[in-house]
Amino acid sequence: MDALRAFLRLEAAGGILLFFAAVVGLAAANGPLSNWYDALLGTTVAVQVGALSVSKPLLLWINDGLMAVFFFLIGLEVKREVLEGDLSSPEQIVLPGLGAVGGIAVPAAIYSVLNWGDAVAMSGWAVPSATDIAFALAVLSLFGSRVPAALKVFLLTLAIFDDLAAIVIIALFYAGDLSVLTLALAAAILVCAVAANALGVRSVSVYVLIGIVLWVAVLKSGVHATLAGVLIAWCIPLKVSEGTSPLTGLERDLHAPVALVILPLFAFGNAGLTLTGIGLEELTHPVTLGVIGGLVIGNPVGILLFTGLGVALGVTRLPPGVNWLQMAGVAFICGIGFTMSLFIAGLAFEHTGGAYYEVVRLGVLCGSAAAGVVGCTVLTLGVKAQKSVGTRRQT
Repeated sequence: MDALRAFLRLEAAGGILLFFAAVVGLAAANGPLSNWYDALLGTTVAVQVGALSVSKPLLLWINDGLMAVFFFLIGLEVKREVLEGDLSSPEQIVLPGLGAVGGIAVPAAIYSVLNWGDAVAMSGWAVPSATDIAFALAVLSLFGSRVPAALKVFLLTLAIFDDLAAIVIIALFYAGDLSVLTLALAAAILVCAVAANALGVRSVSVYVLIGIVLWVAVLKSGVHATLAGVLIAWCIPLKVSEGTSPLTGLERDLHAPVALVILPLFAFGNAGLTLTGIGLEELTHPVTLGVIGGLVIGNPVGILLFTGLGVALGVTRLPPGVNWLQMAGVAFICGIGFTMSLFIAGLAFEHTGGAYYEVVRLGVLCGSAAAGVVGCTVLTLGVKAQKSVGTRRQT
């Protein structure tokens, strides 16, 4: 429980920093520093070893490189949870698992209904299905001990399922033109990492080196490079006969850099939407409405519908000390897509010549903000209702 509290505090602090980074990015894109902001993110950064060269604008190094570290951390967390955490116990995963399914399916359906027939716009169907766990936990932390610990665990577990789904969606739907040769090379490198684990290699530096080579191969293959982080994470040993687990050590060491540096940098670089020229037409665009509707309506409806059916059918039950109004508040908070929604939006529209990218970002920012406000309001009512019930029982 102490580890959980430490994790929640770190994620909450990261969420607050995310918010400020997003505000700074938005202000920079719309103020006197806009030219500097654009020039900074567009600065070409190149790394070359012999004939092999990787040259990208700074923004893509953040999105493809630093975010691979973020997904590496997700991979570490998921592996640990599956082998010895909440995901290793069937009775603990049914409720958040159902919630995650609903929180993915219903937002995607709402977006698709509003954009059906527009092939380019339909590329963004997964944008409103994502949840920003750092932002969500930051909002939840505002309530302190007034919300049950079981509710926080539910949110964390649901977010793990959501991250897993995002990884699968990226792999299946947002790969570019594939290079079979480079993909085969990436597979061979991954086999080396698996073999290292099987042979009992415990040196973290070996896996880091293999991971860097794998990242370059995946980048050149056409599959999004961040998936290399997830793949190599599953090769890191968790259980060792003696000494510190390489996986848990890496997970502990990476939490602070990811939460306090990498995600805020991503927010700073991707939240800089130029508001000049945005009017009613942009606000009522089907893509904008699809993202907002998916985040603000789709997430809570999907989560509550699927978990409610699970409870009604007797396959699961609410966490102890949690009422449905509190569940509704958390369901709305899960509509804060921000980081993950922006990330998927970048993948969805990176090959469209910029079409719809501005309106999809507008939808993410407006929808995430609205979901956070509504979620706080509903959760406050849920906390009051729980307190009122407790008072009546005492009397």
